[in-house]
Amino acid sequence: MLMYMFLGVSIIADRFMASIEVITSQEKEVTITMPNGETSVATVRIWNETVSNLTLMALGSSAPEILLSVIEVCGHGFEAGELGPGTIVGSAAFNMFVIISICVYVIPEGESRKIKHLRVFFITAFWSIFAYIWLFLILSVISPGEVEVWEALVTLLYFPVCVLLAWIADRRLLFYKYMGKRYHKRHGIVVETEGDTEPSKAGGGGGMEMVLDGKFLSRAGGVTPADNCGDGAMATVAGGNLPLSNSAMVNMENTKELDDSRKEVIRIIRELKQKYPERELDQLVELANYYALLHQQKSRAFYRIQATRMMIGAGNVLKKHAAADHARRTAVVEDDVVEDDDLPVCSRITFENAHPQCMENCGVLSLPVVCHGGLGESTFYVDYRTEDGSANAGSDYQYSEGTLVFKPGETHKDIKVGIIDDDIFEEDEHFFVRLMNLRVGDAEGMFESDEAGAAPKGRLAEPLVATVTILDDDHAGIFTFGERVVRVCESVGTMEVTVVRNSGARGTVALPYRTEAGTARGGGEDYEDARGELEFVNDQTTQTLQVRIIDDEEYEKHENFFIVLEEPRWLKRGISGVCVCVYEEGQMSAEEEEARRISEMGKPILGEYSRLEVVIEESYEFKSTVDKLIKKTNLALVIGTHSWREQFVEAVTVSAGNGDDDDEEDEEARAGRKPSCCDYVMHFLTVFWKVLFAFVPPTECWSGWACFLVSISLIGLLTAVIGDLASHFGCTVGLKDTVTAVVFVALGTSIPDTFASKVAATQDQHADASVGNVTGSNAVNVFLGIGVAWTVAAIFWNAQGKPFLVDPGSLAFSVTLFTIFAFIAMALLLFRRRPSIGGELGGPRGARILTSLLLLGLWFLYILFSSLVAYCHIDGF
Repeated sequence: MLMYMFLGVSIIADRFMASIEVITSQEKEVTITMPNGETSVATVRIWNETVSNLTLMALGSSAPEILLSVIEVCGHGFEAGELGPGTIVGSAAFNMFVIISICVYVIPEGESRKIKHLRVFFITAFWSIFAYIWLFLILSVISPGEVEVWEALVTLLYFPVCVLLAWIADRRLLFYKYMGKRYHKRHGIVVETEGDTEPSKAGGGGGMEMVLDGKFLSRAGGVTPADNCGDGAMATVAGGNLPLSNSAMVNMENTKELDDSRKEVIRIIRELKQKYPERELDQLVELANYYALLHQQKSRAFYRIQATRMMIGAGNVLKKHAAADHARRTAVVEDDVVEDDDLPVCSRITFENAHPQCMENCGVLSLPVVCHGGLGESTFYVDYRTEDGSANAGSDYQYSEGTLVFKPGETHKDIKVGIIDDDIFEEDEHFFVRLMNLRVGDAEGMFESDEAGAAPKGRLAEPLVATVTILDDDHAGIFTFGERVVRVCESVGTMEVTVVRNSGARGTVALPYRTEAGTARGGGEDYEDARGELEFVNDQTTQTLQVRIIDDEEYEKHENFFIVLEEPRWLKRGISGVCVCVYEEGQMSAEEEEARRISEMGKPILGEYSRLEVVIEESYEFKSTVDKLIKKTNLALVIGTHSWREQFVEAVTVSAGNGDDDDEEDEEARAGRKPSCCDYVMHFLTVFWKVLFAFVPPTECWSGWACFLVSISLIGLLTAVIGDLASHFGCTVGLKDTVTAVVFVALGTSIPDTFASKVAATQDQHADASVGNVTGSNAVNVFLGIGVAWTVAAIFWNAQGKPFLVDPGSLAFSVTLFTIFAFIAMALLLFRRRPSIGGELGGPRGARILTSLLLLGLWFLYILFSSLVAYCHIDGF
């Protein structure tokens, strides 16, 4: 029965941790100001990671122990009990020795894990040991056998002090902002020390760079390692080191976190493209979403929820999420074709081309007008006329007006306009042709009157006006790009650039071109160099050149290079194909001199835009894909619930609980995995608890706070029952409450944390989630579990003028023994940072086995001596 209650507490703690994950995952938009004045808007989390780990996360994982201690004191007439404090100390010993030993051993062969945030770890490690030293002091030294009000209050107030100091260390505030971080070897151990360091310049040159957490963050957003550099808030500006303000430092850290997330998503997408080149982008996006969720740094709450759900047959959280996304994607059919509602019944009449061009010597220009849509049962009459632009009717073109008649079934008509040729050099000119005055007739051609309220049978559609450009053919032409700057997406592949020949198109002209590097580099790095000649034949007005752009899939990119047109040369003149003559100076007659002068007047020249700047930008599709994936990789969306219906469906559904996340497994395999026999057994054992706790409000209500409050109330209720059951169990088997608490209750409340830490150790890149959080949890257990209970009891008895008595015997001995063993465990973890081992977790096989056995031995010794003291075989304090 006691074990069944432990299962119930684990399941409701799962809901409790889900609410905490949703609460601490809330985001806000902030404006990030860089030292150079540039600003950008980014979405960041409201909760600081360190604060959330030491407050809500620690409360979630330690809630049973904390509430057991509080309920025991309040439920027994405010008398000190042995079950609650014994459970807290026993749980701390189990966490420190057993959980860490398992985490050390389960790391794959040849791998190791290091603690990333050492400053925070040292703070929490200190408080996790000091908390138990403080217990010994108030029980056996300051006021033996009695807990005074101020002692209880100080114990409770140590909790916010611990959180504040950890936050200061994490944010490098106060004295931390004047210190850099450097690593050096001391007696073969890699140690992090605080001190002033000068960041070295990367890449020489000027510009602006920032140093963040031992890495350089350049203006372009790239992060490069900075060996032996400090992680203090320093900016290198034009060769000088300037200290940054705290706000600037925080903004830089927000930028770095966002940039790291983007780089990780980009890396995943690139790998998947290489691995599955045949898959569509949508499939790669969903697969990348699963990979990003799988490999991103996860919170303590996630690992606790993952372990609990796998244990009770509720399935792997990430695989269930991926399978649900796959099912939704295959079920939803999107219709991207947007059509006009009345197109089947209403005809559209429009120019086929809004900007036609013609040579001056073409004679007659035909402008096609098309009619599409409708029922094809009516006759349409459309008037047209020409209008002057820079070209004038009578001198450049022949004025024209008339009516086009589209009989039933006809879809194409031409407007004929005469073009007047001359032998004068002039700029290209244009005029307009306008459609107007649409009338509708029946099949026989009789005009129909408009019926009130009836849908129209036809209408004029854009373009209603065609702008006709007359290209002068009396000059070889002016060669130019259409604009000075063109922007291309890096995923365009091969870009095509159009070179325009205007103000004449006579003769055959060769136009050399070449590429020129800017911030973008050629030679296949950002683009492939191009050099060649474009040949314009007689009357040809446009020609295209091609440059291949290299797609390196950068999130933000703004690099440029240039395409330069060189002096054109005349190969053949005019339609006759006469070759260009070369005259030598001093040997020309008067006729030849005049011919040369006329030839010079008509020779090809470069126009205004002979140097085109090409700006390579990031792919909009790629950037939006990355942004979408970053939003979708919020773990709160994975473990949170949106409705009671969803919770009840999950409660009665058996899912595969295989926790070995196989990267090679595709979506169909994940969706089709079947539950094992063990999954069914655990589901039927826990289905009562799952259905009962499905009544808890979904995490979407009140941003998770409704689920938080209801869950912690239910945990308190179950914990009260567990306390009574544990006492009865001890009486039944002849065990004292101290031994029952240290061994059985502590073991039962710590089992979910054990599985969670194992998953965190194998899946996380660092040891913070599995080792670092153990120390924080142990400190919180004392400051909240014992601090709250003893504060309430001490105030109660003080109000009655009586002391609050606590027997220091076995509790003081257990605290002292745990403190000694904790020092040994911390020294061992620090020793494991030697280069020969590599980190707190994992390492060579021999080191892993020895470390695990030593830690387990410490736990067995702690249990043994605590039990001997409880039964008076060894004298306590």
